[in-house]
Amino acid sequence: MDEPAPSQPTPAPAAEGRFPSAYTILFALIVLMAALTWLIPAGEYDRAVNAALGREVPVPGSYRPVEAAPQSPLQVLMAPIAGFYDPSSYEANAIDVSLFVLIVGGFLGVVTATGAIDTGIARAMRRLKGREKWIIPIMMALFAAGGTTYGMAEETLAFYVLLIPVLIAAGYDALTGVAVIMLGAGVGVIGSTINPFSTAIASDAAGIAFTEGMGLRFAILGLSWITAVAYVMRYAERVRRDPGRSLVADMKEANEAHFLQGAGHASDRPLTALQLLILVVFAATFGVMVWGVAAQGWWMAEMSALFLGASILIGILAWLGEKRFTSAFVDGARDLLGVALVIGLARGIVIVMDQGRITDTILFTFEGWIAGMSDVAFVNALFAVEALMSFLVPSTSGLAVLSMPILAPLSDFAGVGRDLAVTAFQTAIGITNLVAPTYAVVVGGLAIGRVPYNRWLRFVWPLLVLLSLISMALLSAAVLL
Repeated sequence: MDEPAPSQPTPAPAAEGRFPSAYTILFALIVLMAALTWLIPAGEYDRAVNAALGREVPVPGSYRPVEAAPQSPLQVLMAPIAGFYDPSSYEANAIDVSLFVLIVGGFLGVVTATGAIDTGIARAMRRLKGREKWIIPIMMALFAAGGTTYGMAEETLAFYVLLIPVLIAAGYDALTGVAVIMLGAGVGVIGSTINPFSTAIASDAAGIAFTEGMGLRFAILGLSWITAVAYVMRYAERVRRDPGRSLVADMKEANEAHFLQGAGHASDRPLTALQLLILVVFAATFGVMVWGVAAQGWWMAEMSALFLGASILIGILAWLGEKRFTSAFVDGARDLLGVALVIGLARGIVIVMDQGRITDTILFTFEGWIAGMSDVAFVNALFAVEALMSFLVPSTSGLAVLSMPILAPLSDFAGVGRDLAVTAFQTAIGITNLVAPTYAVVVGGLAIGRVPYNRWLRFVWPLLVLLSLISMALLSAAVLL
Protein backbone atom coordinates (compact mmCIF):
# COMPACT_ATOMS: atom_id res chain seq x y z
CA MET A 1 0.00 0.00 0.00
CA ASP A 2 1.38 3.40 -1.00
CA GLU A 3 1.81 5.63 2.00
CA PRO A 4 0.77 9.28 1.68
CA ALA A 5 3.49 11.84 2.08
CA PRO A 6 3.55 13.82 5.31
CA SER A 7 1.34 16.88 5.26
CA GLN A 8 3.03 20.03 4.02
CA PRO A 9 1.54 23.51 4.19
CA THR A 10 0.11 24.62 0.85
CA PRO A 11 0.65 28.32 0.19
CA ALA A 12 -2.42 30.50 -0.08
CA PRO A 13 -3.05 32.27 -3.35
CA ALA A 14 -1.17 35.48 -3.96
CA ALA A 15 -4.43 37.41 -4.11
CA GLU A 16 -4.68 37.15 -0.33
CA GLY A 17 -1.72 39.52 -0.10
CA ARG A 18 -4.18 42.41 -0.45
CA PHE A 19 -5.51 41.73 3.04
CA PRO A 20 -3.14 41.60 6.04
CA SER A 21 -2.42 38.22 7.60
CA ALA A 22 -3.57 37.34 11.11
CA TYR A 23 -0.04 38.03 12.37
CA THR A 24 -0.07 41.56 10.99
CA ILE A 25 -3.58 42.31 12.30
CA LEU A 26 -2.76 41.11 15.81
CA PHE A 27 0.58 42.90 16.01
CA ALA A 28 -1.07 46.09 14.73
CA LEU A 29 -3.63 45.78 17.54
CA ILE A 30 -0.81 45.43 20.07
CA VAL A 31 0.76 48.63 18.71
CA LEU A 32 -2.63 50.39 18.79
CA MET A 33 -3.25 49.42 22.41
CA ALA A 34 0.26 50.56 23.32
CA ALA A 35 -0.47 53.94 21.69
CA LEU A 36 -3.70 54.21 23.69
CA THR A 37 -1.75 53.80 26.94
CA TRP A 38 -0.21 57.20 26.10
CA LEU A 39 -3.66 58.77 25.55
CA ILE A 40 -6.10 57.10 27.97
CA PRO A 41 -5.67 58.06 31.65
CA ALA A 42 -4.45 55.22 33.83
CA GLY A 43 -6.72 54.04 36.62
CA GLU A 44 -7.55 51.07 38.83
CA TYR A 45 -10.31 49.67 40.99
CA ASP A 46 -9.45 48.33 44.42
CA ARG A 47 -9.57 44.54 44.53
CA ALA A 48 -11.04 42.26 47.18
CA VAL A 49 -11.12 38.47 47.39
CA ASN A 50 -14.45 36.96 46.43
CA ALA A 51 -14.84 33.87 48.63
CA ALA A 52 -17.16 32.09 46.19
CA LEU A 53 -14.80 32.59 43.25
CA GLY A 54 -11.56 32.34 45.19
CA ARG A 55 -10.28 35.30 43.17
CA GLU A 56 -9.80 39.03 43.52
CA VAL A 57 -12.60 41.10 41.96
CA PRO A 58 -13.00 44.87 41.50
CA VAL A 59 -14.77 46.77 44.28
CA PRO A 60 -17.65 48.97 43.01
CA GLY A 61 -17.10 52.68 43.56
CA SER A 62 -13.38 52.30 44.25
CA TYR A 63 -12.00 53.48 40.90
CA ARG A 64 -9.19 56.00 41.21
CA PRO A 65 -6.58 57.49 38.88
CA VAL A 66 -3.08 56.03 39.20
CA GLU A 67 0.31 56.82 37.77
CA ALA A 68 0.40 56.36 34.01
CA ALA A 69 2.33 53.43 32.58
CA PRO A 70 2.64 54.13 28.83
CA GLN A 71 4.03 51.18 26.94
CA SER A 72 7.37 51.59 25.18
CA PRO A 73 8.47 49.98 21.88
CA LEU A 74 10.39 47.40 23.91
CA GLN A 75 7.26 46.49 25.87
CA VAL A 76 5.36 46.17 22.58
CA LEU A 77 7.93 43.64 21.41
CA MET A 78 7.77 41.86 24.77
CA ALA A 79 3.94 41.63 24.75
CA PRO A 80 3.65 38.59 22.42
CA ILE A 81 6.33 36.83 24.48
CA ALA A 82 4.57 37.60 27.76
CA GLY A 83 1.31 36.56 26.12
CA PHE A 84 2.48 32.96 26.14
CA TYR A 85 2.79 32.76 29.91
CA ASP A 86 0.61 35.52 31.36
CA PRO A 87 0.39 34.60 35.07
CA SER A 88 -2.81 36.65 35.53
CA SER A 89 -4.80 34.61 33.02
CA TYR A 90 -7.96 33.03 34.43
CA GLU A 91 -7.94 30.34 31.78
CA ALA A 92 -5.21 28.34 30.08
CA ASN A 93 -2.10 30.34 29.30
CA ALA A 94 -1.21 30.72 25.63
CA ILE A 95 1.82 28.44 26.06
CA ASP A 96 -0.51 25.68 27.28
CA VAL A 97 -2.86 26.11 24.33
CA SER A 98 0.00 26.43 21.83
CA LEU A 99 1.66 23.27 23.08
CA PHE A 100 -1.67 21.46 22.89
CA VAL A 101 -2.09 22.60 19.26
CA LEU A 102 1.42 21.38 18.34
CA ILE A 103 0.85 17.97 19.94
CA VAL A 104 -2.51 17.62 18.19
CA GLY A 105 -0.70 18.44 14.94
CA GLY A 106 1.83 15.70 15.68
CA PHE A 107 -0.97 13.26 16.49
CA LEU A 108 -2.70 14.00 13.18
CA GLY A 109 0.61 13.63 11.35
CA VAL A 110 1.09 10.15 12.78
CA VAL A 111 -2.48 9.05 11.94
CA THR A 112 -2.13 10.46 8.42
CA ALA A 113 1.10 8.51 7.91
CA THR A 114 -0.83 5.26 8.42
CA GLY A 115 -3.20 6.05 5.52
CA ALA A 116 -6.20 5.36 7.76
CA ILE A 117 -7.70 8.85 7.57
CA ASP A 118 -7.61 9.04 3.77
CA THR A 119 -9.18 5.61 3.34
CA GLY A 120 -11.69 6.26 6.13
CA ILE A 121 -12.85 9.55 4.57
CA ALA A 122 -13.28 7.91 1.17
CA ARG A 123 -15.35 5.09 2.69
CA ALA A 124 -17.45 7.48 4.79
CA MET A 125 -18.31 9.54 1.70
CA ARG A 126 -19.44 6.42 -0.16
CA ARG A 127 -21.72 5.49 2.73
CA LEU A 128 -23.10 9.04 3.16
CA LYS A 129 -23.84 9.51 -0.53
CA GLY A 130 -26.94 11.74 -0.76
CA ARG A 131 -27.13 12.34 3.02
CA GLU A 132 -24.02 14.52 3.50
CA LYS A 133 -26.00 17.61 4.54
CA TRP A 134 -27.07 15.99 7.84
CA ILE A 135 -23.48 16.13 9.06
CA ILE A 136 -23.98 19.86 9.61
CA PRO A 137 -26.90 19.95 12.10
CA ILE A 138 -25.70 16.83 13.92
CA MET A 139 -22.18 18.15 14.47
CA MET A 140 -23.41 21.66 15.32
CA ALA A 141 -25.72 20.14 17.94
CA LEU A 142 -22.82 18.22 19.50
CA PHE A 143 -20.57 21.29 19.57
CA ALA A 144 -23.40 23.43 20.96
CA ALA A 145 -23.91 20.88 23.74
CA GLY A 146 -20.23 21.24 24.61
CA GLY A 147 -20.46 25.03 24.54
CA THR A 148 -23.54 25.34 26.74
CA THR A 149 -22.39 22.81 29.36
CA TYR A 150 -18.66 23.35 29.81
CA GLY A 151 -17.74 26.25 27.55
CA MET A 152 -16.12 24.23 24.77
CA ALA A 153 -13.57 26.58 23.18
CA GLU A 154 -9.84 25.85 22.94
CA GLU A 155 -10.46 22.12 22.71
CA THR A 156 -12.38 22.68 19.44
CA LEU A 157 -9.02 23.36 17.78
CA ALA A 158 -8.43 19.61 17.72
CA PHE A 159 -11.50 19.00 15.56
CA TYR A 160 -10.80 21.23 12.55
CA VAL A 161 -8.41 18.88 10.80
CA LEU A 162 -10.80 16.02 11.55
CA LEU A 163 -14.03 17.55 10.22
CA ILE A 164 -12.95 19.88 7.39
CA PRO A 165 -11.66 17.06 5.12
CA VAL A 166 -14.96 15.21 5.52
CA LEU A 167 -16.98 18.26 4.51
CA ILE A 168 -14.68 19.09 1.59
CA ALA A 169 -14.98 15.52 0.37
CA ALA A 170 -18.77 15.89 0.65
CA GLY A 171 -18.70 18.79 -1.83
CA TYR A 172 -18.61 21.71 0.59
CA ASP A 173 -15.66 24.00 1.37
CA ALA A 174 -13.22 24.71 4.18
CA LEU A 175 -15.29 27.66 5.39
CA THR A 176 -18.26 25.33 5.95
CA GLY A 177 -16.10 23.16 8.18
CA VAL A 178 -14.89 26.15 10.17
CA ALA A 179 -18.47 27.41 10.53
CA VAL A 180 -19.82 24.07 11.80
CA ILE A 181 -17.25 23.96 14.59
CA MET A 182 -16.91 27.64 15.50
CA LEU A 183 -20.59 28.52 15.25
CA GLY A 184 -21.71 25.24 16.79
CA ALA A 185 -19.67 25.72 19.96
CA GLY A 186 -20.25 29.49 19.76
CA VAL A 187 -24.04 29.36 19.93
CA GLY A 188 -23.67 26.98 22.85
CA VAL A 189 -21.67 29.63 24.69
CA ILE A 190 -24.17 32.34 23.70
CA GLY A 191 -26.89 30.23 25.30
CA SER A 192 -24.77 28.95 28.18
CA THR A 193 -26.84 27.06 30.72
CA ILE A 194 -24.40 25.46 33.17
CA ASN A 195 -21.14 26.64 31.57
CA PRO A 196 -18.76 27.09 34.54
CA PHE A 197 -16.53 29.60 32.70
CA SER A 198 -19.41 31.89 31.73
CA THR A 199 -22.70 31.44 33.58
CA ALA A 200 -21.35 30.10 36.88
CA ILE A 201 -18.48 32.57 37.32
CA ALA A 202 -20.55 35.55 36.16
CA SER A 203 -23.42 34.58 38.47
CA ASP A 204 -21.08 34.18 41.45
CA ALA A 205 -19.49 37.56 40.70
CA ALA A 206 -22.99 39.10 40.48
CA GLY A 207 -23.99 37.50 43.80
CA ILE A 208 -26.74 35.21 42.48
CA ALA A 209 -27.24 31.48 41.88
CA PHE A 210 -26.34 30.35 38.36
CA THR A 211 -29.75 28.67 38.01
CA GLU A 212 -31.52 32.05 37.98
CA GLY A 213 -32.59 32.96 34.46
CA MET A 214 -32.13 29.41 33.14
CA GLY A 215 -35.38 29.45 31.13
CA LEU A 216 -34.35 32.55 29.18
CA ARG A 217 -30.94 31.04 28.42
CA PHE A 218 -32.53 27.87 27.05
CA ALA A 219 -34.70 30.01 24.79
CA ILE A 220 -31.66 31.93 23.53
CA LEU A 221 -29.78 28.67 23.02
CA GLY A 222 -32.58 27.07 21.01
CA LEU A 223 -33.30 30.04 18.74
CA SER A 224 -29.62 30.78 18.19
CA TRP A 225 -28.86 27.16 17.26
CA ILE A 226 -31.76 26.94 14.80
CA THR A 227 -30.74 30.24 13.19
CA ALA A 228 -27.06 29.27 12.92
CA VAL A 229 -27.80 25.80 11.51
CA ALA A 230 -30.16 27.21 8.88
CA TYR A 231 -27.59 29.84 7.94
CA VAL A 232 -24.72 27.36 7.55
CA MET A 233 -26.83 24.79 5.69
CA ARG A 234 -28.03 27.44 3.24
CA TYR A 235 -24.47 28.52 2.48
CA ALA A 236 -23.21 24.92 2.28
CA GLU A 237 -25.92 23.89 -0.18
CA ARG A 238 -25.16 26.92 -2.34
CA VAL A 239 -21.50 25.92 -2.45
CA ARG A 240 -22.30 22.28 -3.23
CA ARG A 241 -24.47 23.27 -6.18
CA ASP A 242 -22.06 25.92 -7.47
CA PRO A 243 -18.50 25.77 -6.06
CA GLY A 244 -17.81 29.15 -7.67
CA ARG A 245 -20.08 30.79 -5.06
CA SER A 246 -17.81 29.70 -2.22
CA LEU A 247 -16.18 32.60 -0.39
CA VAL A 248 -12.91 30.65 -0.64
CA ALA A 249 -13.44 29.47 -4.22
CA ASP A 250 -10.03 30.75 -5.32
CA MET A 251 -8.44 28.52 -2.67
CA LYS A 252 -10.41 25.39 -3.62
CA GLU A 253 -7.56 23.44 -5.23
CA ALA A 254 -5.04 24.45 -2.58
CA ASN A 255 -7.40 23.49 0.25
CA GLU A 256 -8.30 20.16 -1.32
CA ALA A 257 -4.61 19.37 -1.78
CA HIS A 258 -3.91 20.34 1.83
CA PHE A 259 -6.83 18.61 3.57
CA LEU A 260 -7.58 15.62 1.37
CA GLN A 261 -3.97 14.75 0.43
CA GLY A 262 -4.22 11.09 -0.58
CA ALA A 263 -7.99 10.68 -0.23
CA GLY A 264 -8.49 10.66 -4.00
CA HIS A 265 -6.01 7.80 -4.40
CA ALA A 266 -7.68 5.98 -1.50
CA SER A 267 -11.19 6.04 -2.96
CA ASP A 268 -11.00 2.46 -4.23
CA ARG A 269 -8.89 0.99 -1.45
CA PRO A 270 -10.49 -1.36 1.07
CA LEU A 271 -10.30 -0.35 4.72
CA THR A 272 -8.01 -2.89 6.35
CA ALA A 273 -8.57 -4.29 9.83
CA LEU A 274 -5.50 -2.41 11.07
CA GLN A 275 -6.73 0.89 9.64
CA LEU A 276 -10.15 0.31 11.20
CA LEU A 277 -8.48 -0.27 14.58
CA ILE A 278 -6.46 2.94 14.16
CA LEU A 279 -9.62 4.90 13.33
CA VAL A 280 -11.30 3.47 16.45
CA VAL A 281 -8.35 4.65 18.58
CA PHE A 282 -8.44 7.97 16.70
CA ALA A 283 -12.15 8.54 17.45
CA ALA A 284 -11.84 7.24 21.01
CA THR A 285 -9.11 9.81 21.71
CA PHE A 286 -11.53 12.67 21.00
CA GLY A 287 -14.22 10.97 23.04
CA VAL A 288 -11.86 10.58 26.01
CA MET A 289 -10.86 14.23 25.67
CA VAL A 290 -14.48 15.41 25.92
CA TRP A 291 -15.12 13.08 28.88
CA GLY A 292 -11.96 14.26 30.63
CA VAL A 293 -12.81 17.95 30.26
CA ALA A 294 -16.50 17.60 31.12
CA ALA A 295 -16.32 15.02 33.91
CA GLN A 296 -12.76 15.02 35.25
CA GLY A 297 -11.75 18.67 35.07
CA TRP A 298 -8.98 18.10 32.55
CA TRP A 299 -7.38 21.04 30.84
CA MET A 300 -4.54 21.65 28.42
CA ALA A 301 -1.82 19.60 30.15
CA GLU A 302 -3.98 16.49 30.48
CA MET A 303 -5.35 16.82 26.94
CA SER A 304 -1.84 17.22 25.55
CA ALA A 305 -0.72 14.09 27.40
CA LEU A 306 -3.74 12.22 26.01
CA PHE A 307 -2.90 13.05 22.38
CA LEU A 308 0.78 12.32 22.92
CA GLY A 309 -0.06 8.90 24.37
CA ALA A 310 -2.51 8.20 21.53
CA SER A 311 0.19 9.14 18.99
CA ILE A 312 2.58 6.61 20.52
CA LEU A 313 -0.12 3.92 20.64
CA ILE A 314 -1.04 4.42 16.97
CA GLY A 315 2.63 4.46 15.98
CA ILE A 316 3.08 1.08 17.69
CA LEU A 317 -0.11 -0.39 16.20
CA ALA A 318 0.91 0.68 12.68
CA TRP A 319 4.51 -0.40 13.35
CA LEU A 320 5.80 2.82 11.82
CA GLY A 321 9.23 2.48 13.35
CA GLU A 322 11.07 5.12 15.37
CA LYS A 323 12.26 7.20 12.41
CA ARG A 324 8.96 7.32 10.51
CA PHE A 325 7.05 7.96 13.72
CA THR A 326 9.16 10.92 14.81
CA SER A 327 9.26 12.36 11.27
CA ALA A 328 5.46 12.13 10.95
CA PHE A 329 4.94 13.67 14.40
CA VAL A 330 7.32 16.57 13.78
CA ASP A 331 5.91 17.23 10.30
CA GLY A 332 2.38 17.31 11.71
CA ALA A 333 3.39 19.69 14.50
CA ARG A 334 5.17 21.90 11.95
CA ASP A 335 1.91 22.31 10.02
CA LEU A 336 0.28 23.94 13.06
CA LEU A 337 3.26 26.00 14.22
CA GLY A 338 1.75 29.16 12.72
CA VAL A 339 -1.43 28.57 14.73
CA ALA A 340 0.59 28.29 17.95
CA LEU A 341 2.33 31.62 17.24
CA VAL A 342 -0.97 33.37 16.48
CA ILE A 343 -2.33 32.36 19.89
CA GLY A 344 0.55 34.08 21.71
CA LEU A 345 0.10 37.23 19.63
CA ALA A 346 -3.60 37.39 20.51
CA ARG A 347 -2.88 37.26 24.24
CA GLY A 348 -0.26 40.01 23.88
CA ILE A 349 -3.01 42.61 23.32
CA VAL A 350 -4.46 42.07 26.79
CA ILE A 351 -0.94 42.17 28.28
CA VAL A 352 -0.34 45.67 26.90
CA MET A 353 -3.68 46.94 28.21
CA ASP A 354 -3.14 45.56 31.70
CA GLN A 355 0.45 46.72 31.96
CA GLY A 356 -0.59 50.15 30.67
CA ARG A 357 -3.30 50.32 33.37
CA ILE A 358 -6.09 51.28 30.96
CA THR A 359 -8.36 48.22 31.28
CA ASP A 360 -10.08 49.49 34.44
CA THR A 361 -10.34 52.99 32.97
CA ILE A 362 -12.25 51.63 29.99
CA LEU A 363 -14.56 49.69 32.33
CA PHE A 364 -15.12 52.82 34.45
CA THR A 365 -16.04 54.80 31.32
CA PHE A 366 -18.63 52.20 30.32
CA GLU A 367 -19.99 52.21 33.87
CA GLY A 368 -20.64 55.93 33.57
CA TRP A 369 -22.38 55.54 30.21
CA ILE A 370 -25.04 53.08 31.31
CA ALA A 371 -25.75 54.32 34.84
CA GLY A 372 -29.24 55.81 35.26
CA MET A 373 -30.85 54.31 32.13
CA SER A 374 -34.38 52.88 32.02
CA ASP A 375 -34.78 49.11 32.36
CA VAL A 376 -35.03 48.14 28.67
CA ALA A 377 -32.38 50.65 27.63
CA PHE A 378 -30.10 49.47 30.43
CA VAL A 379 -30.17 45.75 29.58
CA ASN A 380 -29.49 46.47 25.90
CA ALA A 381 -26.76 48.99 26.73
CA LEU A 382 -25.20 46.41 29.06
CA PHE A 383 -25.27 43.91 26.19
CA ALA A 384 -23.45 46.43 23.97
CA VAL A 385 -20.89 47.32 26.66
CA GLU A 386 -20.03 43.68 27.33
CA ALA A 387 -19.73 43.05 23.58
CA LEU A 388 -17.22 45.91 23.25
CA MET A 389 -15.33 44.87 26.38
CA SER A 390 -14.97 41.32 25.11
CA PHE A 391 -12.98 42.58 22.11
CA LEU A 392 -10.43 43.85 24.62
CA VAL A 393 -10.74 41.05 27.22
CA PRO A 394 -11.61 37.91 25.22
CA SER A 395 -11.32 35.57 28.22
CA THR A 396 -14.89 34.65 29.24
CA SER A 397 -14.09 34.03 32.89
CA GLY A 398 -11.61 36.93 32.97
CA LEU A 399 -14.22 39.43 31.75
CA ALA A 400 -16.83 37.98 34.11
CA VAL A 401 -14.56 38.55 37.10
CA LEU A 402 -13.60 42.02 35.83
CA SER A 403 -17.00 43.42 34.81
CA MET A 404 -19.76 41.69 36.76
CA PRO A 405 -18.87 43.03 40.23
CA ILE A 406 -19.07 46.55 38.77
CA LEU A 407 -21.92 46.35 36.26
CA ALA A 408 -24.29 43.86 37.92
CA PRO A 409 -25.04 46.14 40.94
CA LEU A 410 -26.01 48.91 38.49
CA SER A 411 -28.90 46.71 37.35
CA ASP A 412 -30.49 47.12 40.80
CA PHE A 413 -30.86 50.87 40.22
CA ALA A 414 -32.33 50.26 36.75
CA GLY A 415 -34.88 47.77 38.10
CA VAL A 416 -33.34 44.90 36.13
CA GLY A 417 -32.72 41.50 37.70
CA ARG A 418 -29.09 40.55 38.08
CA ASP A 419 -29.79 37.30 36.27
CA LEU A 420 -30.55 39.41 33.18
CA ALA A 421 -27.25 41.23 33.62
CA VAL A 422 -25.50 37.83 33.62
CA THR A 423 -27.43 36.70 30.55
CA ALA A 424 -26.62 39.96 28.75
CA PHE A 425 -22.96 39.38 29.57
CA GLN A 426 -22.79 35.79 28.34
CA THR A 427 -24.72 36.38 25.13
CA ALA A 428 -22.65 39.46 24.27
CA ILE A 429 -19.26 37.85 24.80
CA GLY A 430 -20.44 34.70 23.01
CA ILE A 431 -21.35 36.71 19.90
CA THR A 432 -18.21 38.87 19.95
CA ASN A 433 -15.99 35.82 20.37
CA LEU A 434 -17.15 34.55 17.00
CA VAL A 435 -15.17 37.31 15.29
CA ALA A 436 -12.80 38.93 17.80
CA PRO A 437 -9.24 38.86 16.40
CA THR A 438 -8.02 39.02 20.00
CA TYR A 439 -9.61 35.63 20.74
CA ALA A 440 -7.18 32.75 20.22
CA VAL A 441 -9.95 30.30 19.33
CA VAL A 442 -11.03 32.47 16.38
CA VAL A 443 -7.61 33.22 14.93
CA GLY A 444 -6.42 29.69 15.66
CA GLY A 445 -9.45 28.02 14.10
CA LEU A 446 -9.27 30.19 10.98
CA ALA A 447 -5.55 29.48 10.64
CA ILE A 448 -6.08 25.72 10.87
CA GLY A 449 -9.04 25.91 8.46
CA ARG A 450 -7.08 28.10 6.03
CA VAL A 451 -9.89 30.66 5.91
CA PRO A 452 -8.67 34.29 5.70
CA TYR A 453 -10.05 36.55 8.41
CA ASN A 454 -11.69 38.95 5.94
CA ARG A 455 -13.53 36.06 4.24
CA TRP A 456 -14.81 34.88 7.64
CA LEU A 457 -16.12 38.39 8.39
CA ARG A 458 -17.94 38.52 5.04
CA PHE A 459 -19.53 35.15 5.78
CA VAL A 460 -20.54 35.63 9.39
CA TRP A 461 -21.59 39.28 9.83
CA PRO A 462 -25.25 38.82 8.75
CA LEU A 463 -25.57 35.94 11.21
CA LEU A 464 -24.05 38.04 14.00
CA VAL A 465 -26.73 40.68 13.37
CA LEU A 466 -29.44 38.02 13.59
CA LEU A 467 -28.02 36.50 16.78
CA SER A 468 -27.68 39.95 18.36
CA LEU A 469 -31.29 40.82 17.51
CA ILE A 470 -32.50 37.50 18.96
CA SER A 471 -30.59 38.05 22.20
CA MET A 472 -31.61 41.70 22.58
CA ALA A 473 -35.27 40.96 21.80
CA LEU A 474 -35.45 38.16 24.38
CA LEU A 475 -33.61 40.26 26.98
CA SER A 476 -36.02 43.15 26.40
CA ALA A 477 -39.04 40.83 26.60
CA ALA A 478 -37.74 39.37 29.88
CA VAL A 479 -37.46 42.88 31.35
CA LEU A 480 -41.01 43.79 30.33
CA LEU A 481 -42.65 40.55 31.53
